[in-house]
Amino acid sequence: MDATALLTDQYELTMVRAALADGTADRPCVFEVFGRRLPNGRRYGVVAGTGRLIELLREFRFTDEQVDLLRRQDVLDDRTARWLADYRFTGDIEGYAEGELYFPGSPILTVTAPFAVGVLLETLLLSVLNHDCAIASGAARMVTAAHGRPIIEMGSRRTHERSAVAAARAAYLAGFASTSNVAAGVRYGVPTAGTAAHAFTLLHDSEADAFASQIAALGPGTTLLVDTYDISQGIRTAIEVAGPQLGAIRIDSGDLSVMAVQARELLDSLGARDTRIVVSGDLDEHSIAALAAAPVDAYGAGTAVVTGSGAPTAQLVYKLVEVDGRPVVKRSENKKTVGGRKYAVRRHKPTGTAVEEVVASRCEPGAEPHDRALQRPYLVGGEPAADLPDLASSRAHLAECLVSIPWDGLKLSAGDPAIPVTMISN
Repeated sequence: MDATALLTDQYELTMVRAALADGTADRPCVFEVFGRRLPNGRRYGVVAGTGRLIELLREFRFTDEQVDLLRRQDVLDDRTARWLADYRFTGDIEGYAEGELYFPGSPILTVTAPFAVGVLLETLLLSVLNHDCAIASGAARMVTAAHGRPIIEMGSRRTHERSAVAAARAAYLAGFASTSNVAAGVRYGVPTAGTAAHAFTLLHDSEADAFASQIAALGPGTTLLVDTYDISQGIRTAIEVAGPQLGAIRIDSGDLSVMAVQARELLDSLGARDTRIVVSGDLDEHSIAALAAAPVDAYGAGTAVVTGSGAPTAQLVYKLVEVDGRPVVKRSENKKTVGGRKYAVRRHKPTGTAVEEVVASRCEPGAEPHDRALQRPYLVGGEPAADLPDLASSRAHLAECLVSIPWDGLKLSAGDPAIPVTMISN
């Protein structure tokens, strides 16, 4: 993995330069990542990207060539150049588990480090978390709308090539069944899926030739794309070539609810009662929900999922909240912060339904029955904490969290957060 320290904004480097000069660089500090609000009337957010972030932080260092270049550009002076050449993150990071839900004011991530060590992380932390949380939050809504039907993530071509890999990981965390992105499969173990595009049908002299070739290569359990020309004829040709044991057909155009009904009737009449129907084509949570009554077996989602389904950023911020053990507060209009390190718990009914999140500044909230602490260590002294969850565990954790919030919290319409956040300041 390449060094990641240049994935930063210049003002972080110039702050370090000034802090080294005036003697404040080593003051003990606490920084926090949180969101002031949820985007677009969302009722919850999903924490995603922390697993990726820990990997990236282990490579957060400056090469000699990078330091020399920044020195020649007068971004650094000699003292800052020497300091950066030896930089390693040596602080502590704790936060919400990946797959946890968050709400306005939730202290998603807490960084404890000397000022210069901690301030350098701002851009990388926010780049990863704002992207991955946005993707996972939108994807989780699609999973809810699908009511157990699998969704394939297939949006790689609609975003930056590196974002595509991260988006596939975040969507799988949110409950998607698989991805078309091969790199995500190799790097993160996300199940991959894919058969053929319209180009493969157009390549051949006839649709039947294309289907026969695909079946010869992939077997009759494959999925045939039947809407290159005429959907009804495409289905007939697919069954003629593959037989009634064909695994699935995919429809990527037209009125999908109508097409799915007609396709199911035609497949059944041809004896292909077990052949599944996969639909795709600019699907988001709302269009998936609209297909709930249609005889659809699986969905393919692309553009909407890799762009956060209307909320391409989680709108998270990284703020200094404590210096030398003393809370510090930003008082800017509409951007005020609550000073001091935060401690968070989620409160539940005896039935397990979440009713409130309590965030206390500078002390732990008083314990009540059925409370669940929300923060866990990620890095201790710059080294990974023990028992960090893997992607599969985080995926299962999110599924449990979504079951725990009130039913209204799962609605797709704009509304208030699923549970209130109570802030206790001391």
